[in-house]
Amino acid sequence: MRLRSANESDSPNVAELIYASTNAWYQRNRNATIFTAGPESCRLFCDVYEDVDPGCCVIAEEEPTCRLMGSCFYHPRDTHVSLGIMTVHPDFFGRGVASALLRHITDFADGRNQPLRLVSSAMNLDSFSLYTRAGFVPRAAFQDVMIAVPKEGLKHAARGTERVRPATASDIPNMVALEEQISGIRREKDYRYFLENRLGIWHTSVLEDDRGALAGFLCSVAHPASTMLGPGVMRNDNDAIALVLAELNSRRGQSPLLLVPVDRPELVRTLYSWGGRNCEIHFAQVRGNYQPLDGIVMPTFMPETG
Repeated sequence: MRLRSANESDSPNVAELIYASTNAWYQRNRNATIFTAGPESCRLFCDVYEDVDPGCCVIAEEEPTCRLMGSCFYHPRDTHVSLGIMTVHPDFFGRGVASALLRHITDFADGRNQPLRLVSSAMNLDSFSLYTRAGFVPRAAFQDVMIAVPKEGLKHAARGTERVRPATASDIPNMVALEEQISGIRREKDYRYFLENRLGIWHTSVLEDDRGALAGFLCSVAHPASTMLGPGVMRNDNDAIALVLAELNSRRGQSPLLLVPVDRPELVRTLYSWGGRNCEIHFAQVRGNYQPLDGIVMPTFMPETG
């Protein structure tokens, strides 16, 4: 195989790869599909990641046929590099494609002297083994919880909802500072991209404490390829519950997914009481320096939190 950077003309094939590879794994292991709107819907990943991080997709091609064997996105940030969605075509399983793609990105992060972060399925033991062999360490576990939101919205009460409001561009510096305080990472351009919302698919809420200081925020995306809450950062369970309720009600008539820390029983119990159901488990893994969390983090896959 040979590795090279993807270009715009590769997007249809990469989207098809994401669709086919991901659905093949879930059909084989979970008797289900993740992407139901067709391969074209997965262009979302190519389009968004090219907007946010131009040129940061590496692909593996078979020589001499030039068939697409696999792809992986990555996201350089001030404090770290995030490893994005990695896919290998089912025809090339067992050929070392994922290892080659991963080695390319670990070399990139090492060249920047930065930690490499990702969120990966705890149920895919092949990928778990791939990452831990490469030096990643699981640092946090998350329950994937899906909640069906009625068209009239959720009528539950939550303490602090009166302090939740839609985010504005002026909130971005405080959002960045809060995330750095709680998790040690900075990714300002992600939040600027969400709030610019050129695709019309993002929504972001912020919560202020009694003194008017930012105590939490939560973003969400709604698209045929991804309907999900996150990324989000909050100081405590009450703030998280108020923000989740607000973002769920911004997605009425849909069934968003959110990744909830397993070590927050009050938050988990509340989501169960709202009809939440578990569908998977994910680990946040870090290769390199790691700052323990000092609050609540809700990761996402669009774009990857890391």
